[in-house]
Amino acid sequence: MWSSQSNSTLNNKENQNQSEDNLVTLGMTSAISAAPPKPIDLAKTKELEETLIPFDVFETEQELNHRMLILGKLYSLVKQWIKELSLKCNMPESVAENVGGKVYTFGSYRLGVHNKGADIDALCVAPKHICRNDFFTSFYELLKKQSEVTELRSVEEAFVPVIKMSFDGIEIDLLFARLLQKEIPDSMDLRDDNLLKNLDQKCVRSLNGCRVTDEILRLVPNIETFRLALRTIKLWAKRHGIYSNVLGYLGGVSWAMLVARTCQLYPNAAAATLVHKFFLIFSKWQWPQPVLLKQPTNASLGFAVWDPRVNIQDRYHLMPIITPAYPQQNSTFNVSNSTRNIIMEEFERGLKITDQIMLNRATWEQLFIQPPFFLKYRHFIVLIISAESSADLLEWSGLVESKIRLLISTLERKTAITMAHINPENFMLPEPLRQPKFKYSMWFIGLEFRKMEGLNVDLTQDIQQFTETVNKHAMHIQMFKETMKLEARHVKRKMLPTYLPHGILKREKKYLMMVNECKEQKEGRKRPSESSDGETSAKKTRLSNEVNGASFDDSSNNSLNNEDSSSSFADTSGASAASPVKLPQVPTANKQEAVCS
Repeated sequence: MWSSQSNSTLNNKENQNQSEDNLVTLGMTSAISAAPPKPIDLAKTKELEETLIPFDVFETEQELNHRMLILGKLYSLVKQWIKELSLKCNMPESVAENVGGKVYTFGSYRLGVHNKGADIDALCVAPKHICRNDFFTSFYELLKKQSEVTELRSVEEAFVPVIKMSFDGIEIDLLFARLLQKEIPDSMDLRDDNLLKNLDQKCVRSLNGCRVTDEILRLVPNIETFRLALRTIKLWAKRHGIYSNVLGYLGGVSWAMLVARTCQLYPNAAAATLVHKFFLIFSKWQWPQPVLLKQPTNASLGFAVWDPRVNIQDRYHLMPIITPAYPQQNSTFNVSNSTRNIIMEEFERGLKITDQIMLNRATWEQLFIQPPFFLKYRHFIVLIISAESSADLLEWSGLVESKIRLLISTLERKTAITMAHINPENFMLPEPLRQPKFKYSMWFIGLEFRKMEGLNVDLTQDIQQFTETVNKHAMHIQMFKETMKLEARHVKRKMLPTYLPHGILKREKKYLMMVNECKEQKEGRKRPSESSDGETSAKKTRLSNEVNGASFDDSSNNSLNNEDSSSSFADTSGASAASPVKLPQVPTANKQEAVCS
């Protein structure tokens, strides 16, 4: 239905002389190279594997067995629940005993790439006489009675309804799907498209996770090298702040499909080579050309599939990565202009680093160094979420997080704003800024402005509209409580120490100093200690000029950087000449000065 990106550019870079006739076809196109790994590739892969160990991306045999034990208990509960409901439907006990029901896993656990302590995505599949309402009532009550189950909550109104829990220390997200089958045998293969016939949309969405995961595993040429490469890319993406589907970056399934496509193009390559080629391919990918693992098919069951020729809205997707199972969907629907630019910047940075690694000029550890975020921008919107209890904060924070991308889209439409960069990491509000008996969390959005004379940006209406949207949705799903608050503050860089743990800014400064030193050595400059006193003083008060092409100069970002050193929060009653950003009025409980130099 759609053609994949031409490999000609990549083939030229590879300088491969292999005949196209000798290249295996996997996915949409022939492979770029089917060459087996060289000894150096295997050595690099061994180095990579050893580098990953301290990051806790591998579980011990004992931890894996614990997960299997928990899933076994969950499966037993599902079987027990379905049998009890079947008996209430006046089924003979011999029949009720055999109607079945099953728990499937999907996501990172099913792919075999989950980290230590990671959650498990699971799906409860039930026969046709069991309803979704039963799942969120009687099964929920059964879970409540289990001593191993804590932090139990249902999110029935979600796009994909889910029960969330901690089961003996392991977080589990459990979905539900009702098949139009009298029985659910243990051997049932969910990849059969006919199982979707006459199902409702919620069941199809719930089944989609398992169907996509199984299809990805079927479409990669070597599962073990795929897993090691994917562990690497997932860790890199998390460390570089671009792992979050809900915030407009890429989620786990999207990263898995990109790595799977790389495996198809280099079917015999070692994991280290795949990681390098991953950055080569996707730093040059011609978005919005879609990434496809196989030719899409239409099972003609009436479900909408991603097709820009038919669906006008699909033409506006910025980084389409299409799921391989029917009904095919774009897994990156949430990507915005800002998040796409950030992702592409990181792809290019990743290519530079892996180029150096493959030439023995850098180590794998350098791929996982977190780049600066807080020293990259001079202006931030801080979204502060508060609630009266930890349970309320967990629900409230999840809802706000799911809506932040709407605010990012609004900010992007402002002529004066060239970048709205949401940091996926969630922070705790420091104790001096808290009110007693409340729980807090916060997100940071870095702002970059266009060079315009006399710029004054009023975001009051945008922030108020965002807050109203979140509150209305919370009321609609009957979650909202008067004690749940959402506020936005304009925070300048010099006030960050008031909001952040000291170690974060210290880490970023250390990174910039390291980059500066490497750059000066490379360019043959004198070190600050070898310069005159005047030069040394100037360099000590200056942040990094550039990190891999991204400007971090303290004097950058035009006239907006002429900050009023006497202010800490935005004057929300009106923007002063020194504070170009105006937000709705918020309490300014603490105006302690702190300078991040």
